[in-house]
Amino acid sequence: MGPTRPILAFLSLILVGGGVLLQFFTILTGAVNSAPLNRFYFLEASTSGIADARNPSRWTFFAICGADPSSGYNTNCGAIVPALPFDPPRNFGTEEGVPEQLLNTNMYFLLSRFMFAFYLIALFFGAIALLTGLLALVSRLGGYISSMTTSIALFFQTLAATLMTVWVVKGRDAFRAADMEAHIGRYLMAFAWASMACFFLATISFCLGGKLGGDSTRSSGVRRTRSTKSNRSRGSFIDTESQRKVRDYSP
Repeated sequence: MGPTRPILAFLSLILVGGGVLLQFFTILTGAVNSAPLNRFYFLEASTSGIADARNPSRWTFFAICGADPSSGYNTNCGAIVPALPFDPPRNFGTEEGVPEQLLNTNMYFLLSRFMFAFYLIALFFGAIALLTGLLALVSRLGGYISSMTTSIALFFQTLAATLMTVWVVKGRDAFRAADMEAHIGRYLMAFAWASMACFFLATISFCLGGKLGGDSTRSSGVRRTRSTKSNRSRGSFIDTESQRKVRDYSP
């Protein structure tokens, strides 16, 4: 069992690191518009009927961007807005040309705002899990602590991915219902659920490392102690029997 703990801990660290990296790829979109981040967006929709809107418009984590017609990458991104909501009437400052399903509702606003918060919380606990994962390399307690922190990151990442999927899919359907072209950004969708999968596997791996990675030296010592006690008991029994036989045959 000796090598089991560090192997599982190292595997878990790789999984957590991968999940955190994918989170960064998502969170930095719109704030950093260079390769490879300029390829990523949540939703793209045709907004030619909306005054002063880019066409098409791409919703990213921090900004609404346009699309370069030659490369297809994000371009002409707007102002960086913390907790940028998906709410076209608010985003563009007008209801004219906005699909009817997106009007007079706060559902999309709330879904995207909570997604933003949950993403940041999941990233925080993912980073903590990377630090505690170093302790998991050398101790069982570190494995259990890392499993706990990673499970918290998993919980919030699952919430973030679920909320993102809901507003992106419903937003796409709303634009299409109004005969406006729209499609989902497949990269960020994949990143969200892949991060969740990484945290899920890392949680299990950290926990197994704590459970299976026992101290083999202590176990051997316990076995040796039990063996010694057994031998002593057997020896005492033999001595007692010998003394009894001597008394029985003595004149």
